[in-house]
Amino acid sequence: MNYEETLAFLYAQLPMYQRVGAAGFKKGLGNTEALLAAMGHPERRFRSVHVAGTNGKGSSSHLLAAVLQSAGYRVGLYTSPHLRAFTERVRLNGQELAPEYLVVWVEKWRGLFADVQPSFFEMCVALAFCYFADEAVDVAVVEVGLGGRLDSTNVITPLVSLITNISYDHQALLGDTLPEIAGEKAGIIKPGVPVVISQTQPEVAAVFAAKAAAETAPLTWADRVYAVVPGPAGAPADTAAGTQLFDVARAGASYLPSAALGLLGDYQALNLPGVLAVLDELRTQGFALPEAAVRQGLRDVGPLTGLRGRWSILGHAPLVVADTGHNEAGLRLVMQQLLRVPHERLHLVIGTVNDKDVGPVLALLPPDATYYFCQADIPRALPADELAARAAAAGLAGRSYGPVAAAVAAARAAAGPADVVFIGGSTFVVAEVAELYQ
Repeated sequence: MNYEETLAFLYAQLPMYQRVGAAGFKKGLGNTEALLAAMGHPERRFRSVHVAGTNGKGSSSHLLAAVLQSAGYRVGLYTSPHLRAFTERVRLNGQELAPEYLVVWVEKWRGLFADVQPSFFEMCVALAFCYFADEAVDVAVVEVGLGGRLDSTNVITPLVSLITNISYDHQALLGDTLPEIAGEKAGIIKPGVPVVISQTQPEVAAVFAAKAAAETAPLTWADRVYAVVPGPAGAPADTAAGTQLFDVARAGASYLPSAALGLLGDYQALNLPGVLAVLDELRTQGFALPEAAVRQGLRDVGPLTGLRGRWSILGHAPLVVADTGHNEAGLRLVMQQLLRVPHERLHLVIGTVNDKDVGPVLALLPPDATYYFCQADIPRALPADELAARAAAAGLAGRSYGPVAAAVAAARAAAGPADVVFIGGSTFVVAEVAELYQ
C-alpha cells in the first residue's frame, strides 16, 4: 500500500473516536499493552513527560517540546487529534511523522492489528512510541488523548507528569462532577514520579493531593510557585506578531521579566506556571535548560512545533481569529478575550459535535453577534440546521450555512474592516479553515 491507501486502511479498519465519538473509545490499557509487548516494548526505550488535563494540555505540551528543542535536545511530541494531516500527531523536533515510516510500520504489524483489534487511538499511540524509540529521542512529550487513567498513553513511566486545568468535557466517559473528572486525570500519577498541577482549583485539589500521597509522588502546585501577569505594565498582545508579553515571578522574586509567548490567548497565563514547574523538575533530573532556551521556546513555539489553532490570527481588516476551545471552561476564556478586542460588530462562525451538551456552550456566546452556523465534515458533527435552531431558542441571531468553508466565506464577506470574525466551537471546525495552513 502507498501512504493514501495505508491511511484509508486505518480509517476503515479501526474505530476512530475523532470521527464517530464514544464508539471509537476503548476503555482500558489491555490492547495497548498487547500491541507494545508484541513490538518489543518501545515505550521503555525513551524518556518522557506525560501531560493530561481538560484545557491547556495541548498548548503546554507544545511549549515544553519547544523549550526542550531550543535547549538542543532531540524531542518527540505526541498530540491528538490532528487538524488537517494524520502526521501532525507524531513529531520529531517539530517535523511531522514521515509518511514512509507509517506505510512500512502498518505493513509490518497488520497481522497484529487483526489479532488485537485495537482502536484507532491505540494504534496511534503504539505508532508514536515505536517512532520515538526508533529515532532515539532524548525525551518525548506525550499528551493524553482522553481522561488519563484508562487512556492508551498511560503505559509510560515518565520523568514527570503535568496536569493542567480540570473542567467539564466528555462527561459520558469521564464522570459528571469535577472531582470525578479529576480522578480520571489523576490516573496518570505514578509511584514516585513527580507531578505538577498547573492550576490550584479548590473543587479538585484534594483529589490530586490524595492520589499523589497514595503514590508517594512529589507534588508541585505550579501557580503557588510562579505568578504570571501581563507585562510589562499590562502591555497588550501584539496580534500582528502573534506574541504576548508576561512578567513571571518565582517565589515572589522576578524570574522572567517581559517573557514573549508565541501563543495568544489570555488562558496561556494559566498554562505557563505548569510548563515552568515541569522545566524545573527536568533540571533536577539532569536536563540543561538555560534561560535563553526557555525564552526562545516560549517565543517560537509555533515555528518550532507546528502548533496551530490557539487564538490563531488569520486576517486583518477585518480581524479573523480561530480558536479550538470547545468546552465550557475553555470557551468562556476565549469569549472573554474576544469581547475585549476592539470591534464594531462581531461575526461568529460556530459548529459543534453531536455528543456534546450545547446548552452551556450557547449560553457563553455573545447575544449581540451575528452567527454563521456550520458543520464539520465528520460523522460526529451536529447538523448546522439543528445547531441554528437551538441557538435561536437561546436568543442568538444567525442562519445555517452547512459546510465550514461556506460559513467562513459568508462571515468574511459580511464583515466590515473594523469588525471581528471568530471561527470556533469545535476543533473540527477550525481544522477545515484553509488559511490556518498557509
